[in-house]
Amino acid sequence: TQYSFKEVFGTLVVQKELFDVVAKPLVEDLIRGKNGLLFTYGVTGSGKTHTMTGSPGDGGLLPRCLDMIFNSIGPFQAKRFVFKLDDKNGVDVQCEVDALLERQKRDAMPVPKTPSGKRQIDPEFADMINVQDHCKVEEVDEDNVYSVFVSYIEIYNNYIYDLLEETPFEPIKPKWNNCNTPVRNGDFIPPQSKILREDQNHNMYVTGCTEVEVKSTEEAFEVFWRGQKKRRIANTQLNRESSRSHSVFIIKLAQAPLDADGDNVLQEKEQITLSQLSLVDLAGSERTNRTKAEGNRLREAGNINQSLMTLRTCIEVLRENQMYGTNKMVPYRDSKLTHLFKNYFDGEGKVRMIVCVNPKAEDYEESLQVMRFAEMTQEVEVARPVDRPLCGLTPGRRFRNQAFREELSRKLEMRGGPINGETEEQSVSEMFLQNFPPLPSCELLDVNDDQTLPKLIEVLEKRHKLRQMLSEEFAKNVLAFKTMLQEFDSSVVSKENYIQGKLSEKEKTIAGQKMELERLEKKIKTLEYKIEILEKTATIYEEDKRNLQQELESKSQKLQRQASDKRRLEARLQGMVAETTMKWEKECERRVAAKQLEMQNKLWVKDEKLKQLKAIVTEPKNEKPERPSRERDREKPVQRSVSPSPVPNAPPVRLRHRRSRSAGERWVDHKPPSNLPTETVMQPHVPHAITVAAASEKALAKCDKYMLTHQELASDGEIETKLIKGDVFKTRGGGQAVQFTEIETLKQESPTGRKRRSSPSNPDPVEDAADSEWTDVETRCSVAVEMRAGSALGPGYQHHAQPK
Repeated sequence: TQYSFKEVFGTLVVQKELFDVVAKPLVEDLIRGKNGLLFTYGVTGSGKTHTMTGSPGDGGLLPRCLDMIFNSIGPFQAKRFVFKLDDKNGVDVQCEVDALLERQKRDAMPVPKTPSGKRQIDPEFADMINVQDHCKVEEVDEDNVYSVFVSYIEIYNNYIYDLLEETPFEPIKPKWNNCNTPVRNGDFIPPQSKILREDQNHNMYVTGCTEVEVKSTEEAFEVFWRGQKKRRIANTQLNRESSRSHSVFIIKLAQAPLDADGDNVLQEKEQITLSQLSLVDLAGSERTNRTKAEGNRLREAGNINQSLMTLRTCIEVLRENQMYGTNKMVPYRDSKLTHLFKNYFDGEGKVRMIVCVNPKAEDYEESLQVMRFAEMTQEVEVARPVDRPLCGLTPGRRFRNQAFREELSRKLEMRGGPINGETEEQSVSEMFLQNFPPLPSCELLDVNDDQTLPKLIEVLEKRHKLRQMLSEEFAKNVLAFKTMLQEFDSSVVSKENYIQGKLSEKEKTIAGQKMELERLEKKIKTLEYKIEILEKTATIYEEDKRNLQQELESKSQKLQRQASDKRRLEARLQGMVAETTMKWEKECERRVAAKQLEMQNKLWVKDEKLKQLKAIVTEPKNEKPERPSRERDREKPVQRSVSPSPVPNAPPVRLRHRRSRSAGERWVDHKPPSNLPTETVMQPHVPHAITVAAASEKALAKCDKYMLTHQELASDGEIETKLIKGDVFKTRGGGQAVQFTEIETLKQESPTGRKRRSSPSNPDPVEDAADSEWTDVETRCSVAVEMRAGSALGPGYQHHAQPK
């Protein structure tokens, strides 16, 4: 897994290198009147507090930021209480007299005084602020005065507490310890939580928070250390001194320009600039199954993780709004941490984040989550604030006034000190008076001398008049020169104002062009992201298209194979149909020939019967044909023969009974219950048969032969019984199959329809006796027709006649 960041520092990086890259630009923006936010983020025990605070001998980011601030503005700091913060996140400016009265009033109060830079430094943190780099900001505005205010708060269980608040001792109220239980003898009272409010510029601030004015790095860090001792820490399984709250150290820098003379602060509130740098030490995210937290520790861990999750959600919504142009509401109010720094995410300052990663293998998954979130925050862009407006005064006022004072004091020292306000003018006049003629002798040798004194008086009057004249002329020249200087100064100021106006217009144009460039860059990023998404979508569609083409080709090949198989099957079926058609044509021809033979036999029989009937009718009544007795018929041997030939002249042959071939075989005699008993003498009888009403696999498995008794109504209205025979075979699947081989037909005729066969006019007695005997047998017996398998005509017919 790879993640990209703007800067990556190794495990051996020193605090100075980290400060130069990360925090130094924020301090430069702070002195130029811009806001900044720096926070450390990571899992518990990854070194966030160490990065922010440092260690003895190697100060962290916070003491280095303080040292750089005071190194830069040290010579230009205002006296205490010149700047005074109000309760609405604003700042007022006081004159020197009011500031002096305020200092005297504070010095007279019995409350602890503000720490002074002259007192001895606490050795507990002396090594942390002993920074030898002397880093400072270049090009500091020397015509401004500065004051630094610090405050220190913590966000614990989603409540804001002031770590610099001095809780007074009240014996009436009960005392509480760190476990939130009352104690009898103690001086700890739990602090009251603070409320977040919004000022007139829509900036968030903590109401009633203690803000201390400091004048040196030592003084500021002492205030921080005093609040650090009150911060909530606890011992967990992963960190011996685990921060249980988010701490926020706020540095406010108030600055205002000097007046035109460069002596006092300009008493205009609109010209005051208040910038802020927030240094945030976030509590580490942790998993309770690893820290084994219980009770208060478990509640603290839940609140810490919830606030960090809210921070992550806000960053994600900001990123989505910027990348996709949506307008989703950012849930700042879900957590006090995000609500406090809402202005920074809306573009009121620069935001920097330091991601602290622990190389322990146990923290691998949590570190991945941290780095994934940190990488995502780089895509969020916030607008930068516009520079503050210029005051319009001449730059370099402070140093010009200072140089004038130094020169004046030097000249006064050369003259032995100041006499009155016109010292400079008198010295110049004396330079002119030195060119006057010397005074006459003033010695009085006689009391009555009346010439010396009048001459002296006259000379002195002339010298006085000349001096007054020269003084007036010099004063006029000085005034004219001052007027010229003022006019020149005003012209220079007007030109500078004009130039500054042009510069501000150009800067506005440049700022507008920068905003347009940022907008276009943002649009380019959005379009690049959309193009990337479209390219990925096109790649997916192309892959789907290739897959569908491959599938289409495989389907086409499959269809072609199926079509070829279908054509082969059609050709095969056509061959089978042609073969079957030829076979059935032959079978039909054979059956038609057999049917024709059968009909010819029937016609021949009917012709014989008609002939017999004709013979009976035409023969004399007293003559009766002698009918052979049954004994004689029984004595005669029974001869078996085939059915008589259709030739009418062929003598009838007496049929012989065919013995059943089923002897010694096991049969299944299938007699449906719908069959009717015929009550005929000739009945089918099969030995060793299993009689069933319906064919079953169990019965077929025990036998080798099968016989079905089927009855139907003949054309003459008589019942015709058919015995359908077949062989039983075993199939490959373990079942039984029957292959039919032959059919026997039993038919019964009514005796009322018995007809005698007519004989010729001169019948032969032997021939007549044979015909009579055959006719009698034919009329008294049933006709049996057997169809054999494999005969010459296919299903052949054999006629059997047996006397009764």
